[in-house]
Amino acid sequence: MRITIGISFIALLALASSLAYAQSWPARPITMIVPFAAGGSIDIPARRVAGALSQKLGQTVVVENRPGANGNIGGAVVAKADPDGYTLMFAPPGVLMTNRFMYKNMPFDADKAFASIILVGKSPLVLAANPQVPVHDLQELIAYAKANPGKLNVGIPGVGAQAHLTMELLQKQAGTNMNYVPYRGAAGSGADLIAGQIDLSINFTPGLMGSLQNGSLRGIAVTTLQRSKKLPEIPTVSESGFPGFESVASYSVVAPAGTARDIVVRLNTLINSYLASAQGRNDLDTLDMQPAGGTPEDLRDFIAGEVAKWGPIIKAAGIAM
Repeated sequence: MRITIGISFIALLALASSLAYAQSWPARPITMIVPFAAGGSIDIPARRVAGALSQKLGQTVVVENRPGANGNIGGAVVAKADPDGYTLMFAPPGVLMTNRFMYKNMPFDADKAFASIILVGKSPLVLAANPQVPVHDLQELIAYAKANPGKLNVGIPGVGAQAHLTMELLQKQAGTNMNYVPYRGAAGSGADLIAGQIDLSINFTPGLMGSLQNGSLRGIAVTTLQRSKKLPEIPTVSESGFPGFESVASYSVVAPAGTARDIVVRLNTLINSYLASAQGRNDLDTLDMQPAGGTPEDLRDFIAGEVAKWGPIIKAAGIAM
């Protein structure tokens, strides 16, 4: 009996200590790792979420960019960080879902390294062209690419990025042969596309939206089943000859595995509140993102579904690092 009581007492002390820690958190600034370059389509919404959390928590949430290896460098930083609630990651699809199929030596096991917090939102990708390229829609692009195999260069934000996978799937279905030019994020490819250094670029809509809206670039197609609210004049891939084609970018917040459940729940609650607010809806709408939200478990289920979807595509394409 004394042993049982002793064990229970120790468990209660541990629980009380955990609750006290969670209640005192955060006592100092929090770092949110963005595993891509500053100014890109992942960095922008991350800073909006970080700003909202800073206001709600009373502590600064500092965004730190750690680009490289399609997010694996930043992901490894978070995977190895102390699970104390002071390191978070604003994660793109690659880190959580698709890199596992491409990299022989992953620096972490995504299913075990991270504690799911929330799926922030989803957004379409957009395929854009320099106006000097003599095409105005997807069918014209496909015809031109077939007539000029290997001539067109497509900027992508890293080998194996969601944009690369999407373009790989489209090229397979269209029967084209265009070259990829990988960048470290969206900003570089967008600038080179405007300058005519490359012919095309595919990326999340926030990274190219301004240039598409002011006419510096020409929109060819978006990858969601419905047209973008911010770019309604650009048709979808699905309505451009590839019925049912869909590829959606996703943005998630995670922490190192082992982060206290109370901290995870608190962050989840605060970000859900932000997504439901007028400010949150406006922020995401401006970035052409669809708010998601939900529970940590909802994020885990979403990751599992995307893993099942993209694994066969990546293996069939033979993308390997």
